Amino acid sequence: MPDRLPALDAALLYGEQPSTPMHVGSVAVFERRSGDFDFDTAMQVIGQRLDYLPRYRKRLLPVPGHLAPPVWTDDVDFDLGYHVRRSALPAPGSDHQLFDLVARLMQRPLDRERPLWEAYYIEGLEGDRVALVTKAHQVLVDGARTVDLAQVLLDEGAADRTPAEGEWTPRRMPGWSRLVTDAITDAATRPAELARNVRFLAEDVVSGLGRTARTAGSFAAAARSATAPARTGPARRLNSRVSGGRVFAGVRTDLDSFKLIRAARDCTVNDVIFTVLTGALRKWLESRGQHVPPSASVRALVPTALQHEDAEFSPAELTTSRLVPYLIDLPVGEPAPMLRLQHVAHEMAEQFGSDRPVTARTMVKMGGFAPATMNALAARVAGSLPRRGFNVLIANTPGPQESLYAGPGRLSAIYPVLPLGRDQSLAVGVTSYQGDVYFGLNGDRKAMHDVDVLADMIEESLEELRGNKW
Repeated sequence: MPDRLPALDAALLYGEQPSTPMHVGSVAVFERRSGDFDFDTAMQVIGQRLDYLPRYRKRLLPVPGHLAPPVWTDDVDFDLGYHVRRSALPAPGSDHQLFDLVARLMQRPLDRERPLWEAYYIEGLEGDRVALVTKAHQVLVDGARTVDLAQVLLDEGAADRTPAEGEWTPRRMPGWSRLVTDAITDAATRPAELARNVRFLAEDVVSGLGRTARTAGSFAAAARSATAPARTGPARRLNSRVSGGRVFAGVRTDLDSFKLIRAARDCTVNDVIFTVLTGALRKWLESRGQHVPPSASVRALVPTALQHEDAEFSPAELTTSRLVPYLIDLPVGEPAPMLRLQHVAHEMAEQFGSDRPVTARTMVKMGGFAPATMNALAARVAGSLPRRGFNVLIANTPGPQESLYAGPGRLSAIYPVLPLGRDQSLAVGVTSYQGDVYFGLNGDRKAMHDVDVLADMIEESLEELRGNKW
């Protein structure tokens, strides 16, 4: 039986536009010790880890006449040197220069005739650091059969991981007659699947909303995304039609600052993170001369992993947890930071209700750097929902607090890169690692040309909260 792309994923793939590529990325910065994590070493480490990711050596082959969704097939011409590329900044390169390069790399769509992922090894960073920028298409990483490369690339120790046994040998790609025959056979043996394929391939992806919600585990949450319009007023600036250009900024903050506020106000770290983002968005809107009335809010789509009641998850099961799209109204109109925190905490509690988000402690039990996979799943959820129902995508996934390594290179910083939708000019990824909280701001070059200003506002907003008299 062919490894056929699910109908909903096929609809996402066919709905992709050059201005809105649907890949998820990360920017991992490594410390080098006497140059031991060079390009050849990085290539070797990535090549070994592909043994754990068979789909990273497969490409999608379309079925003639679109009789069925494409199938995953071995790329007989797989070339690791094509997927892992070398680049450099003029030394000593700054983080700002790195982020500018990341934006240009992320705005380029992936090659559909090859496996849908790329990695860039970037030298020249000040402090003898290097960066590894990865990008993978939403349909490639499903959390069950395939996780993100960054998750298997990083280990708790610097020792080499034992490669899988045997050398990879690609199977011959099926010809068009085989593709058609398999499609007809599938239609005869699974008529319900055929009807589903026809519906998804013929209609807009929005028509699959109900199925998406049931898969996620919450029809009501997805229905609210579809029917509740995004707030108007200042928030409309975040719903500009997206161009082909991108801007990116990363922000590194201290996790202890968030914990201090959490302890003082009896809330969660997640509440504090969203309050900091709320304050930053308010300051950014005001920096553009925008009047922000007291009632103004920004509606965020927040994909959240849930666990069943009294369920205990093993690391292998976490990636298949229910990921539900919640709508959170961020009170950007509230001028007082402590009241903003109260509003956000109340909104979070009201939206989640009796649902149980997967805890940070449980999340970090997953091997490697699991937030990379969870961000890919969050992007899949966002990509399957109507874009007019929210203003900004925000995904927050806690990461491990111990040092991680890619071969001999120690990870020192990591920033998520989430994709933009057609009418969403900003996407924010948040993760934590080794005592720090990292924000990755991916924006449209026209609508969010001042994304670095918003990045500065995140630090100001955190300082404003931390400086309050408790």
